[in-house]
Amino acid sequence: MSVAARPAARRLASSVGALCSTTSTITTTTITPTTPSSQIPSSCRPFSSTPPAPGRRKPRFRNITARDLGLISPASQKPNPYVSGEQVDRFADKKFPKYTNAEKAELMRMYTPEQIAALEAGEASIDPKDLTIQGRLRTDIYRLPYIDDFAEYQPIIDKRAPASRSKKIVPPDPNARFMNTDQFVADLIEWADKFRAGEPTGTLKRLEDFVGEEWKKVKEAQWPGEVRDGAHKEFKKYLQEEINKAAKQQENGGVVSGGPTDADVLSYILERSVMTDRNAQTQSSLALALPDKVPGVAGMYKAAVDPADQGLDETGIYQDLKRRSGMSVQGILKLQTKMLVMNYVSNQTRMGKIGSVVVYTVAGNGDGWVGLGYAKSQEPTVANQKSRLDAISKMRPIRRYENRTVYGDVEAKVSGTVVKLFARPPGFGLRVQHRIFEICRAAGIYDLSARVPRSRNPMNTVKATIEALHNQKDPEEMAMGRGRKLVDARKVYYGGATQ
Repeated sequence: MSVAARPAARRLASSVGALCSTTSTITTTTITPTTPSSQIPSSCRPFSSTPPAPGRRKPRFRNITARDLGLISPASQKPNPYVSGEQVDRFADKKFPKYTNAEKAELMRMYTPEQIAALEAGEASIDPKDLTIQGRLRTDIYRLPYIDDFAEYQPIIDKRAPASRSKKIVPPDPNARFMNTDQFVADLIEWADKFRAGEPTGTLKRLEDFVGEEWKKVKEAQWPGEVRDGAHKEFKKYLQEEINKAAKQQENGGVVSGGPTDADVLSYILERSVMTDRNAQTQSSLALALPDKVPGVAGMYKAAVDPADQGLDETGIYQDLKRRSGMSVQGILKLQTKMLVMNYVSNQTRMGKIGSVVVYTVAGNGDGWVGLGYAKSQEPTVANQKSRLDAISKMRPIRRYENRTVYGDVEAKVSGTVVKLFARPPGFGLRVQHRIFEICRAAGIYDLSARVPRSRNPMNTVKATIEALHNQKDPEEMAMGRGRKLVDARKVYYGGATQ
């Protein structure tokens, strides 16, 4: 078999060799040197992320040169039209004039020689002809729809400056500076010259003089909102009356019969300008204050502060709970609250995942009242506060045997979680997991054992425990349903043990 295969293999090898030799001969005779452009097809493109550059795009607007505007002379007449253009010189002299002798004298009076030298160096470094030829207007999206250097006020385009009721507000003085000591003394003397020397008109009342006797010894921060607002309103009215009284005393060309009152001194300290602008009333960067009573919303957003709260609820977060439950703020703050479960969840929306916090809180008075609150918010502090208020509002009484344990064995089921509670004798304690422990302590239960044989989901465990405590069977109701009298002879409700 092997002897017969050798000639066939030789013939196959010889045929392959002949084919290779023929191919090499054809290749050497037919292949000719070609150019690099002919090696790569014209339809192929290199692997590059840069898009091909399109042809030159036609501009949207016609390009207007400086020669068309008449700013320079034709190049055929002058070799350097940008330097020797007569119209350029006239435009530069008109729009960018040099300092005159009077202006230089004023600058030398206001600035030091070093500052004058810096100004001259800056003026020499900028050529007005460059500003004329190379100046450009803004083309960004934030440009103004008109050309203006903001040097003058245009009443047709610019908005009118608002005027106050008492004095017309004038534009601010750009040359105004803060007064030094000498200027302040001169301004004080000018203000004091309006008054003649006289006897004092009395001392100015204080803010505490406009409240009741029970609030005079209390700090202003602890005053109720209505008392504080009324005191401020009366105090402002009193100051205005003092100012009007002093104004009525002016006689003989503005000379006051007496000296300045305390209201005048207070007005000078608070309202007198500290700038060298002759006490001109100008625009302020502060936002305008809201009126005392806004029509339509008066009293809607005012914090309801009750004097009976003794300043314990300044923000007013317990006012709605106090109205619905009938408890006082002092009683609400004495309740025992504990956060049991905090879970972070997210909601998938078209704007992405929106994270939130779910909080379960238990509240109780330690004497048979307990409630479970639930809240959800994007902020943990807000969720904790809302769940606490919800737990207090949901407090309900529960049955307690001897004010320490439950009646018999109680069982409740929520979803896949089963909670079994067992009554125990005195001194047994709370042998339960930590969440059930906090619920029992808030409810006033001291002897109890619990089992959670199935799922131990925290939220379901808490819900099942609260449901078991609220759904205990009352032995008196059982006796009435059976028509028999229940006699608690041995008190064997807790595991058969006697007391």
